[in-house]
Amino acid sequence: MGFEFVGGVGRAFGHVLRPYPARDIPSGSMLELPGRGPVFVTDSGPRDAPVVFLMHSVLTTGLLCWYPVIPELNRRYRVVTMDQRWHGRGIRSDTFDLRDCADDAVAVADVLGIDRFTAAGFSMGGGVAQLAWRRHPGRVSGLVLCSTGPYFSTRDPDRRAQSHRTARVLTGVYRVMPSPRAARLDDTSAHTTVWAMRQFLSTPLSHMGHFGEGLGAFDSRPWLGEIDVPTSVVVSTRDRVVEPARQQLLIDGIPGARRFEVDGGHACCVLGARWFIPPFTDAIDAVNDTVALRPAGPQPMEGTSVT
Repeated sequence: MGFEFVGGVGRAFGHVLRPYPARDIPSGSMLELPGRGPVFVTDSGPRDAPVVFLMHSVLTTGLLCWYPVIPELNRRYRVVTMDQRWHGRGIRSDTFDLRDCADDAVAVADVLGIDRFTAAGFSMGGGVAQLAWRRHPGRVSGLVLCSTGPYFSTRDPDRRAQSHRTARVLTGVYRVMPSPRAARLDDTSAHTTVWAMRQFLSTPLSHMGHFGEGLGAFDSRPWLGEIDVPTSVVVSTRDRVVEPARQQLLIDGIPGARRFEVDGGHACCVLGARWFIPPFTDAIDAVNDTVALRPAGPQPMEGTSVT
């Protein structure tokens, strides 16, 4: 099961409410994916720039997870976010599977007319990004994997028990608090704390069991060595949800993967945004610079540690 993430996100969301300025949040719209359903997507930045897809963590939304870094990326990248299945305004389906989430991302690229893109994922989104490469290798030009690993399950009984307790608390909060209307989700004039709470409550926590099952089923260790695109791994060195040793497995397993470090925990993309943004943008640049210089055919990045 992937319930360790429930406890981690419960702690992380408390940090999200220590607001990083919600400035320049891009507007979005519902996009109909043929044969799949409607999904909320933002598409910002220069149209002719390299494309970065940002895949969010569990129990957040595309904007809630990534809003601090988007303005910086938009200086030189076209940035796409989307709400994953059963998150925010994502697709509603009978099951929750990270493979479907990966296919949804490529379907968004199809509708937007995007051929290839860098897939950047935080936590759960890192699994989605890896699967996007695995299932659609011709579409993913590079990977940036943040605070994530090659698997999400845990056998530690204490951590599992803590996560189940947190899940019960969060479910109770969701039942008491009303689900926000779309107009309120798009209202960025409110205080960052209010905006973030609305984003959080847009994900039905009654599906946490399905999220846990979907996360628990993911394991990329058997095929990590096959990844043949430039890859950066952003390691959160104080992470207690996905421990740094597990993040290091990506660097050890993916040929030529480069390590970047952020001095933060599992909520560093928002809680520690001022420390997260520089290494994350460096990681994005490293992948895209390599893609631009790369000759035709597989040519993995030179392994380098960046701290």
